[in-house]
Amino acid sequence: MAHARETLERIFREEYGLIIASLIRRSGSFDLAEESLQEAFSTALASWEQDGTPKNPGAWLTRVAHRKLVDMLRREQTRSVKQPELEYETERLLNDNSAPFEENQESPLNHSDDRLRLIFTCCHPSLSREAQVALTLRTLGGLATTEIARAFLLPEPTLAQRLVRAKNKIRLARIPYEVPPLEILPQRLASVQAVLYLIFNEGYTATSGDSLIRKDLCAEAIRLGRILCQLLPEEPESLGLLALMLLQDSRRDARINLRGELVTLEEQDRALWDHHEIGEGLQLVETALRLRRVGVYQFQAAIAAVHAQAKSAAETDWPQIVALYTELKRINPSPVVALNHAAAVAMSEGFEQGLQLIEAAGASGELDQYYLFHAARADLLRRLGRAQEATAAYARALGLTPNQVEQDFFRRRMRER
Repeated sequence: MAHARETLERIFREEYGLIIASLIRRSGSFDLAEESLQEAFSTALASWEQDGTPKNPGAWLTRVAHRKLVDMLRREQTRSVKQPELEYETERLLNDNSAPFEENQESPLNHSDDRLRLIFTCCHPSLSREAQVALTLRTLGGLATTEIARAFLLPEPTLAQRLVRAKNKIRLARIPYEVPPLEILPQRLASVQAVLYLIFNEGYTATSGDSLIRKDLCAEAIRLGRILCQLLPEEPESLGLLALMLLQDSRRDARINLRGELVTLEEQDRALWDHHEIGEGLQLVETALRLRRVGVYQFQAAIAAVHAQAKSAAETDWPQIVALYTELKRINPSPVVALNHAAAVAMSEGFEQGLQLIEAAGASGELDQYYLFHAARADLLRRLGRAQEATAAYARALGLTPNQVEQDFFRRRMRER
């Protein structure tokens, strides 16, 4: 019994997105696809506990889910043009015992993979970014509404309404279930990448709450990033994004001490870093850069790689990081990039020079509500011995972050004056 449940949980995580994508393509309905797959899981649990797990559990589950989908359409007396196709497909799956369900083996750029279509549907530009994130986690990740709501500290009814609105918009606006044409693929792909990185960042540094890290969100973003790289293996920015997430995630066990306190990168015990993730991340960076289409995620991954390769904080190649930020600032001249560049200059060329650049980055006022701007400024003021100014800057950062772990860190810094 335990083995059946464990197998089902594994299949749920590994193949949920693949199966649901095929059901959505054939039914045109997110809700019917989800309902039929949930029924298939319930059937699987009862059957597998009694008869044992099948030789190919993913194919078994797919076959049953397709049968459930057809049954639902029949019960609703649906007479859409999709039904004959569904019935034919189900019979084919039921009769083909050797390979009841396989992914189309054509190139992803031929738009043959259901999951690729689903990723672009969930991240369609007509949906809000919040809806894109929720729908991606629910549909591709298989996370329950409760899990997503908890992760983003939202009331469950609010998250549920967000999902309903997103699905309704896809249906009413007839958003196509397809990979966009090649001429607009890059700009649409950027939206997909942004959604995955947003999910990762929320896990890496939680917006609010009493935990700094939400490991489940980081893991889910990395898993979805792997899928994107498998589907579009020649897209260097997707490779760069996956590398960036892996390299950052490698530090997770060193970012909090045994007392639950935040530990800065400079003070972390690097023996706690995940060197398997570092190795994979470094390899991905090299692969992406060899494709010679460098973008923002690749630059950030390259910066993370420099940190990962340093055996200690003192051995960090700060001049190289400054050079990488200089190039990143050239292609993405945002205030946040300018802030990060200034912090790297401070470590490479001197705190006073870095502080001047931080002040310049904040001169426009665009970073006034960004707590890390005030935290970075406070850190340099502290290092320069300007304790009163540093305390004021830490107080400003404290007032702008709702995360309790970061709040406690800023309070400790203020007491250290």
